Amino acid sequence: MSCDHGHRHSIFCVLPPYLLDEIARNGTPSQRQAALKTKSMDHTFRSLRLSGLSGRSTRTLTPSAAAVASPVAAVKRRTIYSANQTEALPGTLVRAEGQAASGDVMVDEAYDGLGATFDFFAEIYQRNSIDDAGLALEATVHFGKDYNNAFWNSVQMVFGDGDGELFNRFTISLDVIGHELSHGVTEDEAQLQYFNQSGALNESMSDVFGSLIKQYHLKQTTDQADWLIGAGLFTSKVKGVALRSMKAPGSAFDDPVLGKDPQPRHMDQFVNTFEDNGGVHINSGIPNHAFYQVATRIGGFAWEHAGRIWYQALRDARVKPNASFLAFARVTLDVANTLYGAKSPERQAVKDGWAAVGIAL
Repeated sequence: MSCDHGHRHSIFCVLPPYLLDEIARNGTPSQRQAALKTKSMDHTFRSLRLSGLSGRSTRTLTPSAAAVASPVAAVKRRTIYSANQTEALPGTLVRAEGQAASGDVMVDEAYDGLGATFDFFAEIYQRNSIDDAGLALEATVHFGKDYNNAFWNSVQMVFGDGDGELFNRFTISLDVIGHELSHGVTEDEAQLQYFNQSGALNESMSDVFGSLIKQYHLKQTTDQADWLIGAGLFTSKVKGVALRSMKAPGSAFDDPVLGKDPQPRHMDQFVNTFEDNGGVHINSGIPNHAFYQVATRIGGFAWEHAGRIWYQALRDARVKPNASFLAFARVTLDVANTLYGAKSPERQAVKDGWAAVGIAL
């Protein structure tokens, strides 16, 4: 989930801006203060990214996809830092690859989440890290004070502790970690522009892979998976189960402070807006539900067939940076045809799955 537009200069944040706006409007004084501070900090990061001043000019980055492409076997390289409630990145080194658990739950959840994401792409799609060239994965935890967000800034992951009132720690959901890192896969492949339908596709691709990473980690079939993004992120004070539901978009939360989940599940409900970069977090519910429909129609493990179709489509040169839902859907149908055949159940599931959200192929 990104805080701003521009695929090369985005900061992809966990919390959609409409949630922070609702908290600032409806929350208690302390909740409102935390939301406004989070929005202010996110705006500062956006400005730094757009001006080219962010990043880590004070230290040398490990060579990655941008520098070295290698056919060698994928090898995990994880590094976890703590900002110790400051706003300085990357912070103090706490756990490096191969070291034992630190005892800090956020450090260890981040370490495990980065590892689960790496393993998924390596083992299922033979991808060498998120850039397919061995990118070292880094994360900073305990960022800021009561910081209600987490983000991927094209260099590393950053996690806030949450305020303890509305949000738990932001390392708590594996699918959220997978979602954020998967923005890096999209950056490397289709480079979907972060605006309107292509931006909603960008968000949806991260939800798809985030859910698949969790399902693979838990070895769940399509009927066992919860199809939720961000389960566990809300505290018990919130009337909701997650940030989004792929199975039933629009049903994830309905809370006096956070408002009601605004996601549509069908093109008849498509939200035309200039807010949220043209509704990228809202309208992603439509391709999300299409993937759910395809995966459950095929059955079994979603990453084996439905996920492979989506992954190959993301890498297909016909998916342009400004791709619409329909353009992407047509590529998924053709990929299914190529992988499984014109009369295959997989191809029919793709056709029927998109039709279920109002996109005829």
